[in-house]
Amino acid sequence: MSETADYTRHHPRWLRSHVSTYWWLGRRSYLAFILREVSSVFIAWFVVFLLLLVRALKQGPVAYEQFVEWSARPLVLALNVVTLLFAVFHAITWFNLAPQAMVVRIGSTRVPGWMIAASNYLAWIAVSMLFLLLLVGAP
Repeated sequence: MSETADYTRHHPRWLRSHVSTYWWLGRRSYLAFILREVSSVFIAWFVVFLLLLVRALKQGPVAYEQFVEWSARPLVLALNVVTLLFAVFHAITWFNLAPQAMVVRIGSTRVPGWMIAASNYLAWIAVSMLFLLLLVGAP
């Protein structure tokens, strides 16, 4: 018997339903999943951008000024704004998924999911406020 299936009139093919290329547009949760996956490309861009900034700082004031001029171009600014939006989207969707991804117990009692998500959001707010104070300066 051969490895490949030989179909004849009396040996019908298996029924396989056709899946559209755009299956992920069918439900909101699928769309969120795909967008969360796409966000990794923008996070990778942010890492590259940050490494370029560090390199410019290491090379001195002239290289840093060139980097600042380059990063002020409309295309780079637009890319960084989209990156920020994707980073926020990724963080929010991950914080909402965290209660399903990890089970936290205190003794024998399971911590409710809303408490896990809330602690993530509170930590995010606290770190954001700390960075804001560092950037703006404490009064």
